Amino acid sequence: MPMASKLVYFLPLFSLILLLLAATGESSNTSSTNGVPSVSRPLADYLINLINLISSETCEETYGFLPCTNTVLGNIFLILVYGYIMFFAAKCLSNGCEALLEILGPGIVGGLFLPVLSCLPDTIIILASGLSGSTETAQSQVSVGMGLLAGSTVMLLTLLWGSCVVVGKWDLEESFSGGPKDTKGFNLTGSGVRTDIWTCYAARIMAISVIPFIIAQLPQVLKTTSQSRIAVLAALIVSVSLLVSYCLYQVFQPWIQRRRLAFAKRKHVMSGILQHMRRHALGRLLTDAGEPNIEVIEKMFRLIDVNQDGYLSANELRALIIGIQFEEVNLDIDDAVNKIMEDFDTSQDHRIDVNEFIQGISRWLDEAKHTTGYGTENDHLTGKFIQDFHVQTKQEHALLGDKDEEVEQLTNPKWEAFKAVLVLLLGTIIAGVFADPLVDAVDNFSTASGIPSFFVSFVVLPFASSSETVSSLVFASRKRLRMISLTFSQIYGSVTMSNILSLSVFLALVYFRNLTWDFSSEVLVILVVCIIMGAFASFRTTFPLWTCLVSFALYPLSIVLVYVLDYVFGWS
Repeated sequence: MPMASKLVYFLPLFSLILLLLAATGESSNTSSTNGVPSVSRPLADYLINLINLISSETCEETYGFLPCTNTVLGNIFLILVYGYIMFFAAKCLSNGCEALLEILGPGIVGGLFLPVLSCLPDTIIILASGLSGSTETAQSQVSVGMGLLAGSTVMLLTLLWGSCVVVGKWDLEESFSGGPKDTKGFNLTGSGVRTDIWTCYAARIMAISVIPFIIAQLPQVLKTTSQSRIAVLAALIVSVSLLVSYCLYQVFQPWIQRRRLAFAKRKHVMSGILQHMRRHALGRLLTDAGEPNIEVIEKMFRLIDVNQDGYLSANELRALIIGIQFEEVNLDIDDAVNKIMEDFDTSQDHRIDVNEFIQGISRWLDEAKHTTGYGTENDHLTGKFIQDFHVQTKQEHALLGDKDEEVEQLTNPKWEAFKAVLVLLLGTIIAGVFADPLVDAVDNFSTASGIPSFFVSFVVLPFASSSETVSSLVFASRKRLRMISLTFSQIYGSVTMSNILSLSVFLALVYFRNLTWDFSSEVLVILVVCIIMGAFASFRTTFPLWTCLVSFALYPLSIVLVYVLDYVFGWS
């Protein structure tokens, strides 16, 4: 496992150490000697303070297997233990989902069932935070769920997104092959990553998924808090609708991708044949008036018609395609021949005569002219528009990410599927059992340390409930277009599911338990990060190394923004 992915395991511990230092630092700053605040204290005093923090008073026992505690260090220990258990549960769900997807493929399983399971740990923790005890207790602990919701979104789109750019970087060149060369080091503009066009679509969907947050926040914006409950219900309905729509899109996405890829391959064959004709034709393909040159096209027909019978057969078209050598694309020759026959053979007699060939080539030339915008007036004389069309087609095909991968054949698919289901069941049970003790530990740590529970859950819990951290970095380290695209699509998909599925659960808790919606600063942080990163990734497929600095900077800015809005301007 790469070093970068190993560091992920230490991030929760590092974050908790920072929280502990903040707690002990706060107590030391408020201590005084003879009424004068103490600026510095000996090391011995700090050790005595830590020992006092460890000692516990009477506490309320939960059903967790560890004893309860009211101390700062004791709850840090509980958060570490229960957090690691939740991380293990999330990893089980991730592994089970990947195994089941490999066996059953995309579609209903990959599009509907598995995205819900991948978001299950967050959803269970949010449920645990809002179902506990009385309404007052739920209102107190629900900030843990909101902290997890906001923290997961921010962590995935900032720390993990930027880390994937760093780990997956290669030399950015004009070529769309995106090779694995990484010779430029940490060059902010010369190295970076590329993704396919589907990743841009995933980013746009992610940006759209923030609509329920905006609806729920409207009463606070319009200062009509009496309508807050209606807004929460409306946001819940919209969120559930978006969830259903997103799952349907995921179900039909493989079919959409296949259609787009088939169309791209048709254009690739078309541009390749036009390029071949441009190079080998005895004259220009277009006349001075910009119309197809019938005489030249007829000459090309006779060159392709090897047996000189006045018709082009499937075998002669196959020989033409083999001679052109489409090396840039994984082309099925028989499929390409069928596509040409569909375009040209209007008489449906399984052969192409000279008139059908002229009409077909004329249509192709017209499509190439319109696709490239026809350029300058001399384009039709030099044939430059054909070259431009060829380059544009190659770029479109590359952005679709059509690369075959070696798939390991399973010897016993039924047994592998059974094991995957058991792993999914194990992860679900573990997450369900230990979510509530984890929420209690976070809430108790907040009480003991004086640090708001939102910030604890915002910083720590996303690392415990997110299984994407390690797998995303491993995928990115392979430095391939398909792997990078899969990595960022996984990040955007996780944020989308968090914004609609986890938010649906959260809104349902707020509405049916009659809780108060008072999360203006938290919602603003989610909106800012999702909109910035969504707009950033929706209209580009190349991300130089400097883009990771933008994503990294958003993480501390998010924490500072919530603190300033809540504790300086008093939003909450």
